Amino acid sequence: MARAVRVSDFLGLTRSTVGVLFMVILVGMGERMAERFLPIYLLALGGGALSIGLLNGMDNLLSALYSFPGGYLSDRFGTKRALLIFNMVAMFGYLVVIIFPAWQAVLLGAVFFISWSAISLPATMSLIAKVLPMHKRTMGVSMHSLVRRFPMALGPILGGACIGLWGEGNGVRAAFVVALLLSFVAIVLQQKLIEDEPPKQPGDECLYVPEKNPIKLSHLMAPNLKRLLVADILVRYCEQIPYAFVVVWCMKTISSPVSALQFGILTSIEMATAVLVYMPVAYLADKTTKKPFVVMTFVFFTLFPLTLLFCHSFNWLVLAFILRGFKEFGEPTRKALIMDLAPENCKAGMFGLYYLLRDVVVSIAAFGGAFLWLISPTTNFLVAFSFGVAGTLWFAFWGSDFPEVEFQDKSFNIGSD
Repeated sequence: MARAVRVSDFLGLTRSTVGVLFMVILVGMGERMAERFLPIYLLALGGGALSIGLLNGMDNLLSALYSFPGGYLSDRFGTKRALLIFNMVAMFGYLVVIIFPAWQAVLLGAVFFISWSAISLPATMSLIAKVLPMHKRTMGVSMHSLVRRFPMALGPILGGACIGLWGEGNGVRAAFVVALLLSFVAIVLQQKLIEDEPPKQPGDECLYVPEKNPIKLSHLMAPNLKRLLVADILVRYCEQIPYAFVVVWCMKTISSPVSALQFGILTSIEMATAVLVYMPVAYLADKTTKKPFVVMTFVFFTLFPLTLLFCHSFNWLVLAFILRGFKEFGEPTRKALIMDLAPENCKAGMFGLYYLLRDVVVSIAAFGGAFLWLISPTTNFLVAFSFGVAGTLWFAFWGSDFPEVEFQDKSFNIGSD
């Protein structure tokens, strides 16, 4: 028993975080089983390439736009109730797809479920920040990131099995039925395991009213968090400019192109590398300061497009994708740092605002990457590398992992006007 307690303490496991991890596995499994094959389903329903492009555009746009309302609702109603709302909304979207076998219905239903991860992430990060002490937050976020990899790996396999048994149309609908059932089980477990937040004391309502206007909430963003946001945007440009063309480079452009199976193996190598670095990095980041680990993850983001430029065979691509896996080196640390730098009374809302601002700006990179690729793949990769260098140097010189206490103290009455 004592050993189990020590392990749970080391991993940052509490009753509430275990409830969240169960939710991530169950909802994520259904999400990956069904969503991953939506393009195939749209084609089976006669939607065509345009409907697939519209679905992809919706995914990117809604992922950005849902982050802030996800944080606001978490601050407004509490994490437990907010997660219940988010899961029920996703389940409604699943029902629309199950009941109405038409590509238009798929797009309508997708509005409700396609960005579940984005809308629930601020609430999840807020809960981890509330139930774990600061020296365990990186470990808690790392456990969340690690557990997410299981449905990412197993979900498509199960969804593919459904298609193999019942065909592209009925198979995908069957996957959505399973997703609906898993979401229901997730609701039961999360409501049972996640502890209720303590009731507010008299007068607490006057301290902070969750702000639903992102412009007003942005005034609460501390300077250190703004500097992290600028660096993050620059580094995400480095990632997103070549993102859609990595598979094209590997399978079509290089002198010794790889097969689809080999590219799948490269992706698995990347994922395995990420999983292996989560725990040791989280332990070290919680024991020391977070900034060096965030700088290192920015370095790995930056080096990938430059390395890829010189990899023209499978063996060399293996090394490149191991490097790409190391970009997760400090990702949980960066998320934990956002929570550390956010004001105490609006952590979920601030996390959502951060992702809203970042993802809306970074979405431009996907379009710019296509024009750079038309010039040449070398241009695409080198411009991406340049953005990474700029973001890494910005945070290395001007970033900080220390909350500005005075700035936060001034924030408590903002939002109650």
